[in-house]
Amino acid sequence: MKYRHACHAGNFADVVKHVVLVAVLTRLVQKDRPIFYLDTHAGRARYDLGSRDTAAEAARGILRLAAADPKGMPAPIRRYLELVRTFDPANDAAPQIYPGSPCIAAALLRPGDSAALCDIEPGEARLIGHEFRGDRRFAIHCRDGFEALAALLPPREKRGVVLIDPPYEEQLTDLERVADALAGTALRWPQGVLAGWYPIKLAPVIARFHRRLLDAGLRRVLAVELCVHPDDSRAGLNGSGILLVNPPWKVDGDLRAALPALHKVLAPDGGGRWRVDWLAGE
Repeated sequence: MKYRHACHAGNFADVVKHVVLVAVLTRLVQKDRPIFYLDTHAGRARYDLGSRDTAAEAARGILRLAAADPKGMPAPIRRYLELVRTFDPANDAAPQIYPGSPCIAAALLRPGDSAALCDIEPGEARLIGHEFRGDRRFAIHCRDGFEALAALLPPREKRGVVLIDPPYEEQLTDLERVADALAGTALRWPQGVLAGWYPIKLAPVIARFHRRLLDAGLRRVLAVELCVHPDDSRAGLNGSGILLVNPPWKVDGDLRAALPALHKVLAPDGGGRWRVDWLAGE
């Protein structure tokens, strides 16, 4: 299974990932001290949802959520929708431009914060550089994102968040790399909030992924998952998750409010499941 950002922009997994990112960054910027944001596999900054590659999946993701009644939606979802709509204000009900994680982060970072965006593909890196030209908060790197973790961390800001979101061209190998990257980065940067995104296709594979992290001795690990199909369905991408290492205070409560609301909209037939559970700590 390959998960290219450009081929799946705005799908249900993107929605969940970006709602989690909004919740985490919103909590971090509540304190006055500056933060650092690192995106290891940034992709391009924005995506056209009207393209043949993205239209069908976006219809079951961001377009479905954008059409839902926002009244009573938890704060992270409302804020996420506000950010998405700023990129396509002419299409409020059905946005055709979707922001990637770099733009989501940019909208929430403050003038004193800083960020590094990495992508190993030169074309993607050029698009990111064009998007953020003149923004002194951002440094753009055409480099391997896993290698960047060792090169760029810990940052001088001491506080911040890393998003690790590889394409999973080799799912089992990339799951191992993500687990090892989270464990190694937690040792090198214990103050950092680490977010590792992963696809859910087979439940035993994800259980082994979680166990690899726990065996590494991580003390605070929060699992955030949403599936629109049963875990072992042959639908392909049954769901997705994000492991948060050292999540900000109270973000677990924010996400326990957001995930059931997202599941209700993104899985209208009631299939699949959601969870926000501590694997370690709390």
